[in-house]
Amino acid sequence: MEDGRKIRIDGTVTATNVHAPTDSSLLNDAVRVLTRLMVRAREDFGIRPFPDRTKRANRRALEVLNTKGRKRTKAYRDLLKVTRESVGYSQEAAAELEKCRDVMAPLLARRIEHYVRLANCVIDQTERRVLHGEAVPAEEKIFSIFEEHTDIIIKDRRDTHYGHKLTIACGRSGLVLDWVVEDGNPADSTLALRMLERQKEIYGRAPRQAALDGGYASKANLQKGKELGVQDLVFSKKRGLEVSEMAKSHWVFKRLRNFRAGIEGWISYLKRSFGLDRCNWRGWPGFHRYTGASIIAANLLILARALG
Repeated sequence: MEDGRKIRIDGTVTATNVHAPTDSSLLNDAVRVLTRLMVRAREDFGIRPFPDRTKRANRRALEVLNTKGRKRTKAYRDLLKVTRESVGYSQEAAAELEKCRDVMAPLLARRIEHYVRLANCVIDQTERRVLHGEAVPAEEKIFSIFEEHTDIIIKDRRDTHYGHKLTIACGRSGLVLDWVVEDGNPADSTLALRMLERQKEIYGRAPRQAALDGGYASKANLQKGKELGVQDLVFSKKRGLEVSEMAKSHWVFKRLRNFRAGIEGWISYLKRSFGLDRCNWRGWPGFHRYTGASIIAANLLILARALG
């Protein structure tokens, strides 16, 4: 069905299964999870009980949402204090679990230590942002203690998404020929050449025609794409490029530009019918498996319709 001679490339975002993060909600989540693990350690392995700070953390998180100015800062300080206390209790609980003879106790200790590490990261970013007025870079932030791999993706300077960017290459039939889950929020212009090179690896030759979104446009990408062997390399927005540089004629340019627009419909189809809008599987490996399963399911349906 696909010979890889004509492709279209675009990107989208698949959200992770997290709520919109705020520093107060992340601190509250950390206290809640650490307390739950300490309760489990007490019930299953008989370690000594520790104070439960979940109600106090809930109240302070609500105060942060409903107050401003000094009262808000005061609520944040108390919430930070409560979180530090919970972290300290959890470290003591993990140390006691390490001494237990039960073979399952160290596994729970590892889990507690994992959430302690994340809680400390949230404490650090909250102190820097709220108490010291520092602008914390996105790559140094944690947006969920449950899906800590989550990235923040800001599209067109207005839409904010929490998940991961996907770069997708699609053929004439609608089959997805290749996809990559991006780590972080790389600029689209840095991804175009890599996708063309991957097509060459898959098919043993570069595509003859390729149509890409305007975000991938640059003179360097055009030049390197041509050197790779792509005869007509068209971007939906010219971005200072001449039509004659991208395609052999205006007619070819318009056809490829219209051809590229079709991938947006396929991406919408993947999101509406195959769940690619939001990943419900846990962890970074789970995110890769989920997106792959969604795309493969869509491809199988397209193949079945073609053969039927």
